[in-house]
Amino acid sequence: MKTIKVNCEFASELVCVIPYVYWLYQNNQLKKVITSKGMKPFYYFCDDIEERYEYRTFDLNTNGLKDVPNNWVHHNSEVLFNKDYSELSDSEKAEANGVLDYSKWTPPPYKKQYETKHFDNLKPYIIVNNNFNIESANDITESRRYFNLNTLSNIFYHLQEVGYNVIYKRPDNTEFAPDQNEMATLQGGHRFSEMTDQGTMSDYGLCDYYDNVYNLNQMDRGNYGYNEFQMKCFTSAEGFITSNGGGGVLCSYFEKPVLFYVPSGKELRPGYLTKQNSYIKKLSNSDINVVIDKGQTNDYSKLLNEMRKVFK
Repeated sequence: MKTIKVNCEFASELVCVIPYVYWLYQNNQLKKVITSKGMKPFYYFCDDIEERYEYRTFDLNTNGLKDVPNNWVHHNSEVLFNKDYSELSDSEKAEANGVLDYSKWTPPPYKKQYETKHFDNLKPYIIVNNNFNIESANDITESRRYFNLNTLSNIFYHLQEVGYNVIYKRPDNTEFAPDQNEMATLQGGHRFSEMTDQGTMSDYGLCDYYDNVYNLNQMDRGNYGYNEFQMKCFTSAEGFITSNGGGGVLCSYFEKPVLFYVPSGKELRPGYLTKQNSYIKKLSNSDINVVIDKGQTNDYSKLLNEMRKVFK
């Protein structure tokens, strides 16, 4: 019987740890899970869960990923080719990108577990998943993996025009155990706001301009914690618009269309999110749509054009 002890970043826990832990559970090999604060709803199937860690870490020597079959979220080249990724040919890299060892890997059925009628009055709705954080220890001005106010306004307007409500999610990093980038964002006092014709405005403020947009952070959660509430909310969504990262991975668990905007990160690698055997397509039966934006600055027009095709 295994005890899994982990405080890695959120995306790695969703992809590398939880499907392995669920496999252990299904095979009567799971004893206990020790994880970060707020993560209990993700391990609903485990009877013994300890939320020990206040912070997450990227340090492979201490975050527990060395104790699971896939210790790197972006590929498992050692299993696929018995070679380090740096030794692969270009064609082998394209084959390896986003592909893991699935021999002990079963994603839990979050949609079935957290189905609810709590959000029926808002249907049909789309989740717009955003984030605003320091990336890879760079300056906040270099961050690209987010939707700016103009893009959000275009998304909200289009979805309103075609008959959808919107639930907008952009954590402020106080809802969960943060990783190093999220901690640096908090400690630096960085807040999402831009200058507009009406003066300085935040994304939360923008939501107030639309009758069909609901800010997840400002919704009444009742007795539910943040993670359980968001998963219940996600089960009734008609689809998701998201940047790449942990939040986007979570969107892919709920068997609905997901539109990914990828302006930076390993997900830019060929085939990473588009191959049938990529982990992102194996999390559930979601229809994965990907907009790659490799330019030096964000070109959101590509995202908006694809959105109009996916969410008509």
